[in-house]
Amino acid sequence: MSEPILFDYWRSSASYRVRIALNLLAIPYRSVPIDLLAGAHKQAEHLARNPQGLVPALSIDGQMLTQSLAIIEYLSETRPGASLLPSDPVARQRVRALSYAIAMDIHPVCNLGVVSHVMQQSQDPDTVRSAWMGKFTSEGLAAVERMLDSPETGEFCHGNKPTMADLCLVPQLYNARRWNIDLGVYPRITAIETRCLELDAFSAAAPRQEAAPA
Repeated sequence: MSEPILFDYWRSSASYRVRIALNLLAIPYRSVPIDLLAGAHKQAEHLARNPQGLVPALSIDGQMLTQSLAIIEYLSETRPGASLLPSDPVARQRVRALSYAIAMDIHPVCNLGVVSHVMQQSQDPDTVRSAWMGKFTSEGLAAVERMLDSPETGEFCHGNKPTMADLCLVPQLYNARRWNIDLGVYPRITAIETRCLELDAFSAAAPRQEAAPA
């Protein structure tokens, strides 16, 4: 079987999630950068991998997989001992709910395509971008903080082992800091982030600009 290949962009939240998952499951892979700013994701070569023209795309097990959460669930289901999703249905629903609150409610509103369109409507694009990011990221994280006010929350978002919810949370906080969002008002979130980043799987997956193409 050929080595897994992750087609990603160094600062993509969705790609960051999958990098963490691959690291946690000790799956070696090769990274092929797709430069979003240069429009490489809209070129025919990448559209053949992912018709949506998005990252990440993961070539693994003879398949080309897309959509970060679907990729993470696939890896959790196919790798022995993986625990990115709990086995209990109620617990699994909670992890999905936390994951979706970030990946489906915060991230899409703040992604490159949406924000670029918003900026085009303004005579002061930088100001409107910062305001947009601040509003939707802060509101979304406030909701996640409330969701974490639960006895099911442990050292991580659910219990005492990282799950898919933590894989979504950490990249979103990286983005929040880019836009100078005050994270001090989210003590549960930031405590979990600290524990995550103490793990090599998370720290090794962190965005590094030198991984981007020249």
